[in-house]
Amino acid sequence: MAVVGDLRILLRLRDFRRLLAVRLISQGADGVYQVALATYVVFSPEKQTSPTAIASAMAVLLLPYSLIGPFAGVLLDRWPRRQVFLYGNLLRAALATVTAVLMLSGVPDWLFYASALCVTAVNRFVLAGLSAALPRVVDADRLVMANSLSPTAGTLAATAGGGLAFAVRLVVSDSDAAVVLLGAALYLCSALASLRMARELLGPDPELVQPRLGAALSGTARDLLAGVRHLSQRRPAARALLAMTLMRFCYGALSVMFLMLCRYAWSSSESDGLALLGLAVGISGAGFFMAAVVTPAAVNRLGPGGWIVACAGAAAVLEPALGLPFEPVPLLIAAFLLGLTTQGAKIATDTVVQSEVDDSFRGRIFSVYDVLFNVAFVAAAGVAALMLPPDGQSIHLVVTVAVIYAAIAAAMARFDAQ
Repeated sequence: MAVVGDLRILLRLRDFRRLLAVRLISQGADGVYQVALATYVVFSPEKQTSPTAIASAMAVLLLPYSLIGPFAGVLLDRWPRRQVFLYGNLLRAALATVTAVLMLSGVPDWLFYASALCVTAVNRFVLAGLSAALPRVVDADRLVMANSLSPTAGTLAATAGGGLAFAVRLVVSDSDAAVVLLGAALYLCSALASLRMARELLGPDPELVQPRLGAALSGTARDLLAGVRHLSQRRPAARALLAMTLMRFCYGALSVMFLMLCRYAWSSSESDGLALLGLAVGISGAGFFMAAVVTPAAVNRLGPGGWIVACAGAAAVLEPALGLPFEPVPLLIAAFLLGLTTQGAKIATDTVVQSEVDDSFRGRIFSVYDVLFNVAFVAAAGVAALMLPPDGQSIHLVVTVAVIYAAIAAAMARFDAQ
């Protein structure tokens, strides 16, 4: 198979393997940390969770970074990206440790959220840097394959980390703080893994590097505006980003619905709901893996835009068919299929952005990309909070999401045909 051959070639590239190792360990830690937060906020016996509470938690954790994220992207184009991975993961290890201490201390919720927010902010910074650095370690001919393997493998690592967190929480220690400390240890390992790469390897070009913070921050607004202008001139990249943002919105709304169904409609206890949520995370991860397998061939045949059309169109048909019964088995099947279509569209979008955007702008564009993801997810949680009843069963939400998927497919098909 051509895919297997390309994969073997990629894995022979030493620098690609090393960058991939940083991603896998880092996103594995993300999965551990995020599950610990979810179980602490949603499944703690002493908390009565509602869609509004979930939306509020997402807003607190994600929106503040969304205001500063694009400016951080400018720094990704001004600082050695290897150093971002090193110091970013060291900082996350320290902040995650603080979060664990706060969980055990009975502090007010706002202080816990402030600590978690700091970890999440650095996390977004690191992920944008990983995407911006990828074209530095593979050639252009294999960029689609690299985008299939690397981000998807990272997502699978996050899923595996989430599974590990569920296992620790349910089997080893009934303590969210212990799970967070495990995440902190993995962040430290990711920082150490980044040291295997040369400082200058991942860019940006030496003449663009500004090692002093003051020099890097001066002119940030100007540089950010330049990045937006650059993106506006690359319309295929801008359209793909918009389509992916809307698909993220749909995925976020359905995620909140599934959380509420697991918590109240399908289980009689917190542990049963948590186990069902863990199963859904694993099944969705299998969908991400399948996306990595099928996307390169699909993109070669349909083009990136055509594959986004296919993914959105399939979701528009399958999501209401499987979602409207509000039963566990059909929705677990939907978790797999939506994992496949969402990740497949993301791989295509990453490839379009990396191909269309100049290297000197990639850091800030991917940071904007990341912020759009955050805003879409928070907006989805807010809409779900307005539409969902306490048990999570909302026909209106399922139908609305299907209409959005259909609109994405129709719009992208129109542009792809031009």
